Amino acid sequence: MDGWKAKGLGMVAIAAALGAGAAQAADVAVAGLFPGRAVLVVDGGAPQTVRVGGRTREGIVLKAASAEAATLEHDGRVFVARLGEQVASSAGTAASEISLQADGGGHFFTSARINGVAVNALVDTGATLVSMGRNEAVRLGIDYRSGTMGRSATANGLATIWKVRLDAVELDGVRLLGVDAAVHETDLPVVLLGMSFLNRMDWRREGDRLLLKKRY
Repeated sequence: MDGWKAKGLGMVAIAAALGAGAAQAADVAVAGLFPGRAVLVVDGGAPQTVRVGGRTREGIVLKAASAEAATLEHDGRVFVARLGEQVASSAGTAASEISLQADGGGHFFTSARINGVAVNALVDTGATLVSMGRNEAVRLGIDYRSGTMGRSATANGLATIWKVRLDAVELDGVRLLGVDAAVHETDLPVVLLGMSFLNRMDWRREGDRLLLKKRY
């Protein structure tokens, strides 16, 4: 089916926010993926085949389906469910504004999540894309060599990179989907949160703090 495979038994447990107000967590599992649809199991119930744009009986909307993951939404919260990877999405609303504290050198280091996996990151307005070294990409399960190869100017001269698209980048509960990134042939000490992430945020600096708020 155009390179797609039905995925039947590899279930991914996800805690989703269900209901309004005092929402209760529920287990959602991706039991199968097909072009334009996914098979979802909520709270161990009967499998439900949902097409893109449709929703389960519990109100979980299927926003997109790829060969490896489903993008789901409930009550304004969007999260990615990947086969073979457990993701936690707690009840409640995401942070409306992120506040980062600068270190002694004026740099903004932080913890983030890429495709559901924790990484050490640095906010870098000088980087065009979210950037990482090849070993980090391998750790995150990114098939970077299937991306578009190119060259990038660095302080040490031209470097070989592969341009890829990340399923999700999350910072303090704020998740952005489909973020462009560059994987460098050489290793980087941290992941750089470049402008492909920052351009989708409103951000400003107040003293030694950086304030960010999701735009889209």
